[in-house]
Amino acid sequence: MPDRFRDGAIKGVVVRELKKYFDKRGWLVELFRRDELDEEFLPAMTYVSATTPGITRGPHEHWDQADLFCFIGPSNFKLRLWDNRKESETFGCRTTLIVGQDNPAAVLIPAGVVHGYQNIGEVDGIVINCPNRLYAGPGRKEEVDEIRHENDGETNFRMDD
Repeated sequence: MPDRFRDGAIKGVVVRELKKYFDKRGWLVELFRRDELDEEFLPAMTYVSATTPGITRGPHEHWDQADLFCFIGPSNFKLRLWDNRKESETFGCRTTLIVGQDNPAAVLIPAGVVHGYQNIGEVDGIVINCPNRLYAGPGRKEEVDEIRHENDGETNFRMDD
């Protein structure tokens, strides 16, 4: 892990604007399309989480799993990413995005990129994740693919600026 991260884009992270299509019934948004994702990133499962205002999830990373987070609201999130892949040309880069109600986005986060997000809004925020691996493997019988940096008080992966 680098001693210090520098701001910059991270190779392999894909940010795609999510467009809401409105009509008299409400709205619809496409979270992902098979023709817009490389096969290695196609979802194996989907889950939804709610995060209360001010709460941070992460930072953590995965050895093998890629996450496809969808932030459509309600609420806004500060999403922070750190490239912790030693073989990456952007190793040591950090990216911060504001996504959610005011900026709906799908963010593809490759394995080895540390990530965390914080609800910076005033209402519970919904996040949808479509990872390319099953949580704890088939039948939930394998080790969870996760390194939790949020439990390390000395970590360099910090959400505060």
